[in-house]
Amino acid sequence: MSTYRFGQQIIKSSVVFFQTELSFALVNRKPVVPGHVLVCPFRPAERFRDLKPEEVADLFQTTQKVADVVEKHFNATSLTISIQDGPEAGQTVKHVHVHVLPRKAGDFDGNDKIYDELQRHDKGTEDVHTKWRSEEDMATEAADLKKYFI
Repeated sequence: MSTYRFGQQIIKSSVVFFQTELSFALVNRKPVVPGHVLVCPFRPAERFRDLKPEEVADLFQTTQKVADVVEKHFNATSLTISIQDGPEAGQTVKHVHVHVLPRKAGDFDGNDKIYDELQRHDKGTEDVHTKWRSEEDMATEAADLKKYFI
């Protein structure tokens, strides 16, 4: 597949590092922490409740595999795994997705501050193209992560 759909956005295959029949994982153009990735169902369901049982199972099995790789690759000691389901929960892209964020001791002043940062990140208050990672940087990270799944 040369492109993927993530809400209204078209995602290049170069930033996707793993896929199953029903889900795919991609690097984040604006990560909250290094290694912050997303796992999405192929079908662009807006809300978690809209997923079919087999999509839920695959999404979480994929998230588990991706999380294990991300934690190892980024030398993390823990993970934050989050779904923002609906606008009041901070969801800005109308396509279910799981945030996988590798964590290390002291990465935030308070452990739960990551949720404030995630909400600020997703609100797009700083959503300007100059703050996005380059396509090359994202493709390199995806290629590095893809090696774990071969």
